[in-house]
Amino acid sequence: MWFKPTIKVVVVLVVVYALVVGLAWLFQRQLIYLPSTESPEVFGDVSEIALHTGDGLELAAWLVPPQKNDRDTAVLVAPGNAGNRASRLPLARNLATEGFTVLLVEYRGYGGNPGTPDEAGLVQDAAAASRYLRHEAGFDRIVYFGESLGGGVVSALATVDPPTGMLLRSPFTDLAAAGQSAYPFLPVRALLADRYPVVDNVVAAAVPLTVIVGTRDSTIPPQQSRDVADAAAEAGVEVSVVDVDADHNDASLVHGPAVVQALVSLHDRV
Repeated sequence: MWFKPTIKVVVVLVVVYALVVGLAWLFQRQLIYLPSTESPEVFGDVSEIALHTGDGLELAAWLVPPQKNDRDTAVLVAPGNAGNRASRLPLARNLATEGFTVLLVEYRGYGGNPGTPDEAGLVQDAAAASRYLRHEAGFDRIVYFGESLGGGVVSALATVDPPTGMLLRSPFTDLAAAGQSAYPFLPVRALLADRYPVVDNVVAAAVPLTVIVGTRDSTIPPQQSRDVADAAAEAGVEVSVVDVDADHNDASLVHGPAVVQALVSLHDRV
Protein backbone atom coordinates (compact mmCIF):
# COMPACT_ATOMS: atom_id res chain seq x y z
CA MET A 1 0.00 0.00 0.00
CA TRP A 2 1.51 3.31 -1.10
CA PHE A 3 2.02 5.99 1.53
CA LYS A 4 -0.05 9.05 0.71
CA PRO A 5 1.50 12.13 2.32
CA THR A 6 -0.80 14.62 3.94
CA ILE A 7 -0.62 18.32 3.23
CA LYS A 8 1.04 18.80 6.60
CA VAL A 9 3.79 16.30 5.77
CA VAL A 10 4.37 17.97 2.40
CA VAL A 11 4.63 21.39 4.03
CA VAL A 12 7.13 20.07 6.59
CA LEU A 13 9.27 18.51 3.85
CA VAL A 14 9.23 21.72 1.83
CA VAL A 15 10.22 23.77 4.87
CA VAL A 16 13.04 21.38 5.75
CA TYR A 17 14.34 21.44 2.17
CA ALA A 18 14.15 25.23 2.07
CA LEU A 19 16.09 25.35 5.35
CA VAL A 20 18.78 23.06 3.92
CA VAL A 21 19.04 25.17 0.78
CA GLY A 22 19.23 28.35 2.85
CA LEU A 23 21.99 26.98 5.06
CA ALA A 24 23.91 25.78 2.00
CA TRP A 25 23.69 29.26 0.51
CA LEU A 26 24.67 30.96 3.78
CA PHE A 27 27.65 28.70 4.52
CA GLN A 28 28.67 27.86 0.96
CA ARG A 29 32.24 29.14 1.29
CA GLN A 30 32.77 27.05 4.41
CA LEU A 31 31.83 24.04 2.27
CA ILE A 32 34.14 25.07 -0.59
CA TYR A 33 37.26 26.26 1.22
CA LEU A 34 38.76 23.90 3.80
CA PRO A 35 42.00 25.52 4.96
CA SER A 36 44.56 24.27 7.41
CA THR A 37 45.05 27.58 9.18
CA GLU A 38 48.24 26.88 11.11
CA SER A 39 51.54 28.21 9.76
CA PRO A 40 53.68 25.19 8.82
CA GLU A 41 57.32 24.71 9.77
CA VAL A 42 59.83 25.88 7.16
CA PHE A 43 62.17 23.14 5.94
CA GLY A 44 65.84 23.46 5.03
CA ASP A 45 65.42 23.38 1.26
CA VAL A 46 62.58 25.92 1.34
CA SER A 47 62.64 29.72 1.34
CA GLU A 48 59.62 31.46 2.81
CA ILE A 49 58.80 34.57 0.82
CA ALA A 50 56.20 37.32 1.10
CA LEU A 51 53.67 37.96 -1.65
CA HIS A 52 51.84 41.29 -1.79
CA THR A 53 48.33 41.19 -3.21
CA GLY A 54 46.53 43.93 -5.07
CA ASP A 55 44.13 44.38 -2.17
CA GLY A 56 46.84 44.90 0.41
CA LEU A 57 47.49 41.50 1.98
CA GLU A 58 50.92 40.07 2.72
CA LEU A 59 50.92 36.32 2.21
CA ALA A 60 53.56 33.75 3.11
CA ALA A 61 54.50 31.34 0.32
CA TRP A 62 57.30 28.83 -0.25
CA LEU A 63 59.96 28.89 -2.94
CA VAL A 64 61.83 25.66 -3.69
CA PRO A 65 64.97 25.96 -5.87
CA PRO A 66 65.98 23.50 -8.58
CA GLN A 67 68.14 20.63 -7.36
CA LYS A 68 70.02 20.06 -10.62
CA ASN A 69 70.07 21.00 -14.31
CA ASP A 70 68.28 24.33 -13.82
CA ARG A 71 65.70 24.71 -16.60
CA ASP A 72 65.30 28.48 -16.02
CA THR A 73 61.58 27.87 -15.66
CA ALA A 74 59.37 28.58 -12.67
CA VAL A 75 56.30 26.54 -11.78
CA LEU A 76 53.56 28.44 -9.99
CA VAL A 77 51.57 25.84 -8.03
CA ALA A 78 48.01 26.85 -7.12
CA PRO A 79 46.68 24.22 -4.71
CA GLY A 80 43.22 22.78 -4.26
CA ASN A 81 40.72 23.77 -1.62
CA ALA A 82 42.13 21.95 1.43
CA GLY A 83 45.29 21.78 3.53
CA ASN A 84 48.24 24.16 3.29
CA ARG A 85 51.58 24.47 1.54
CA ALA A 86 53.29 21.76 3.57
CA SER A 87 51.16 19.08 1.92
CA ARG A 88 52.38 20.23 -1.52
CA LEU A 89 56.05 20.05 -0.61
CA PRO A 90 56.54 16.51 -2.05
CA LEU A 91 55.28 17.81 -5.41
CA ALA A 92 57.61 20.82 -5.22
CA ARG A 93 60.61 18.66 -4.38
CA ASN A 94 59.88 16.21 -7.19
CA LEU A 95 59.62 19.08 -9.66
CA ALA A 96 62.78 20.69 -8.26
CA THR A 97 64.62 17.42 -8.87
CA GLU A 98 63.74 17.88 -12.55
CA GLY A 99 65.31 21.35 -12.61
CA PHE A 100 62.31 23.60 -11.94
CA THR A 101 62.02 26.46 -9.50
CA VAL A 102 58.71 25.95 -7.70
CA LEU A 103 56.58 28.57 -5.98
CA LEU A 104 53.94 27.04 -3.69
CA VAL A 105 51.18 29.60 -3.46
CA GLU A 106 49.43 29.83 -0.10
CA TYR A 107 46.01 31.43 -0.35
CA ARG A 108 44.53 34.00 1.98
CA GLY A 109 43.12 32.31 5.07
CA TYR A 110 45.38 29.28 4.62
CA GLY A 111 48.63 28.37 6.39
CA GLY A 112 48.69 31.30 8.79
CA ASN A 113 47.87 33.90 6.12
CA PRO A 114 45.42 36.75 6.75
CA GLY A 115 42.17 37.16 4.88
CA THR A 116 39.17 35.05 3.93
CA PRO A 117 39.14 32.94 0.77
CA ASP A 118 36.85 33.59 -2.16
CA GLU A 119 37.22 33.39 -5.94
CA ALA A 120 38.34 36.96 -6.57
CA GLY A 121 40.74 36.84 -3.64
CA LEU A 122 42.41 33.58 -4.67
CA VAL A 123 42.98 34.89 -8.19
CA GLN A 124 44.62 37.98 -6.66
CA ASP A 125 46.83 35.69 -4.57
CA ALA A 126 48.00 33.83 -7.66
CA ALA A 127 48.53 37.14 -9.48
CA ALA A 128 50.81 38.26 -6.63
CA ALA A 129 52.80 35.05 -7.07
CA SER A 130 53.14 35.65 -10.80
CA ARG A 131 54.33 39.23 -10.21
CA TYR A 132 56.93 37.94 -7.77
CA LEU A 133 58.26 35.41 -10.26
CA ARG A 134 58.37 37.88 -13.13
CA HIS A 135 59.57 41.06 -11.45
CA GLU A 136 61.46 39.96 -8.33
CA ALA A 137 62.79 36.54 -9.31
CA GLY A 138 63.25 37.53 -12.96
CA PHE A 139 61.65 34.57 -14.74
CA ASP A 140 60.54 34.84 -18.36
CA ARG A 141 59.27 31.26 -18.52
CA ILE A 142 56.50 30.42 -16.06
CA VAL A 143 54.23 27.38 -16.07
CA TYR A 144 51.00 27.47 -14.10
CA PHE A 145 50.13 24.27 -12.23
CA GLY A 146 46.53 24.21 -10.99
CA GLU A 147 45.42 21.43 -8.68
CA SER A 148 41.65 20.84 -8.69
CA LEU A 149 40.19 24.17 -7.45
CA GLY A 150 43.58 25.68 -8.27
CA GLY A 151 42.78 24.99 -11.90
CA GLY A 152 40.01 27.54 -11.61
CA VAL A 153 42.45 29.99 -10.07
CA VAL A 154 45.28 29.75 -12.59
CA SER A 155 43.01 29.45 -15.62
CA ALA A 156 41.43 32.77 -14.63
CA LEU A 157 44.87 34.31 -14.13
CA ALA A 158 45.98 32.98 -17.52
CA THR A 159 43.34 35.07 -19.28
CA VAL A 160 45.04 38.29 -18.11
CA ASP A 161 48.60 37.13 -17.42
CA PRO A 162 49.36 34.31 -19.85
CA PRO A 163 51.98 31.77 -18.80
CA THR A 164 54.34 29.86 -21.05
CA GLY A 165 52.15 26.80 -20.49
CA MET A 166 49.53 25.54 -18.08
CA LEU A 167 48.94 22.18 -16.41
CA LEU A 168 45.60 21.43 -14.76
CA ARG A 169 45.36 18.40 -12.50
CA SER A 170 41.81 17.10 -11.93
CA PRO A 171 40.08 20.23 -13.22
CA PHE A 172 36.30 20.67 -13.22
CA THR A 173 34.42 22.37 -16.05
CA ASP A 174 33.14 24.98 -13.60
CA LEU A 175 32.56 24.96 -9.87
CA ALA A 176 28.81 24.58 -10.18
CA ALA A 177 29.21 21.37 -12.18
CA ALA A 178 31.56 19.96 -9.55
CA GLY A 179 29.22 21.06 -6.77
CA GLN A 180 26.19 19.56 -8.46
CA SER A 181 28.02 16.24 -8.65
CA ALA A 182 28.77 16.41 -4.93
CA TYR A 183 25.34 17.71 -3.87
CA PRO A 184 22.84 16.44 -6.47
CA PHE A 185 19.85 17.35 -4.28
CA LEU A 186 20.71 21.07 -4.20
CA PRO A 187 20.21 23.79 -6.87
CA VAL A 188 23.93 24.44 -6.82
CA ARG A 189 24.17 26.65 -9.90
CA ALA A 190 21.56 29.02 -8.52
CA LEU A 191 23.26 29.21 -5.11
CA LEU A 192 26.92 29.73 -5.92
CA ALA A 193 28.66 33.05 -5.51
CA ASP A 194 32.04 31.72 -6.72
CA ARG A 195 32.03 30.29 -10.25
CA TYR A 196 35.53 29.35 -11.50
CA PRO A 197 34.55 28.88 -15.18
CA VAL A 198 37.51 26.71 -16.18
CA VAL A 199 36.29 25.81 -19.66
CA ASP A 200 35.66 29.44 -20.56
CA ASN A 201 39.05 30.41 -19.14
CA VAL A 202 41.18 27.84 -20.97
CA VAL A 203 39.49 28.76 -24.24
CA ALA A 204 40.03 32.48 -23.65
CA ALA A 205 43.63 32.06 -22.47
CA ALA A 206 44.60 29.87 -25.44
CA VAL A 207 47.96 28.82 -23.92
CA PRO A 208 49.48 25.33 -24.35
CA LEU A 209 47.67 23.06 -21.94
CA THR A 210 48.12 19.69 -20.25
CA VAL A 211 45.19 18.10 -18.44
CA ILE A 212 45.81 15.30 -15.96
CA VAL A 213 42.82 13.05 -15.38
CA GLY A 214 42.45 10.79 -12.37
CA THR A 215 40.58 7.89 -13.91
CA ARG A 216 39.23 6.82 -10.50
CA ASP A 217 38.70 10.34 -9.19
CA SER A 218 35.75 10.29 -6.78
CA THR A 219 35.87 14.04 -6.09
CA ILE A 220 36.00 15.54 -9.59
CA PRO A 221 34.28 13.31 -12.16
CA PRO A 222 36.93 12.28 -14.71
CA GLN A 223 34.62 13.24 -17.56
CA GLN A 224 34.66 16.85 -16.38
CA SER A 225 38.45 16.93 -16.69
CA ARG A 226 38.18 15.41 -20.16
CA ASP A 227 35.54 18.00 -21.09
CA VAL A 228 38.00 20.78 -20.17
CA ALA A 229 40.59 19.29 -22.52
CA ASP A 230 38.04 18.70 -25.29
CA ALA A 231 36.72 22.25 -25.12
CA ALA A 232 40.23 23.67 -25.33
CA ALA A 233 41.14 21.42 -28.24
CA GLU A 234 37.96 22.36 -30.12
CA ALA A 235 38.96 26.01 -29.72
CA GLY A 236 42.36 25.32 -31.29
CA VAL A 237 44.40 25.21 -28.07
CA GLU A 238 47.35 22.82 -28.06
CA VAL A 239 46.29 20.18 -25.52
CA SER A 240 47.78 17.02 -24.07
CA VAL A 241 45.82 14.64 -21.83
CA VAL A 242 47.50 12.36 -19.29
CA ASP A 243 45.50 9.62 -17.56
CA VAL A 244 46.55 8.47 -14.10
CA ASP A 245 44.88 5.42 -12.58
CA ALA A 246 44.21 7.03 -9.20
CA ASP A 247 41.68 8.71 -6.93
CA HIS A 248 41.70 12.44 -6.24
CA ASN A 249 44.10 12.47 -3.28
CA ASP A 250 46.22 9.41 -4.09
CA ALA A 251 49.94 10.15 -3.99
CA SER A 252 50.38 9.07 -7.60
CA LEU A 253 47.96 11.78 -8.72
CA VAL A 254 49.18 14.43 -6.29
CA HIS A 255 52.93 14.22 -6.85
CA GLY A 256 53.71 10.94 -8.60
CA PRO A 257 56.03 10.25 -11.55
CA ALA A 258 53.28 10.61 -14.16
CA VAL A 259 52.44 14.08 -12.88
CA VAL A 260 56.07 15.17 -12.84
CA GLN A 261 56.69 13.77 -16.32
CA ALA A 262 53.59 15.56 -17.62
CA LEU A 263 55.08 18.84 -16.46
CA VAL A 264 58.45 17.99 -18.01
CA SER A 265 56.76 17.13 -21.31
CA LEU A 266 54.78 20.38 -21.26
CA HIS A 267 57.99 22.32 -20.63
CA ASP A 268 59.75 20.57 -23.48
CA ARG A 269 57.01 21.34 -26.00
CA VAL A 270 56.63 25.02 -25.14
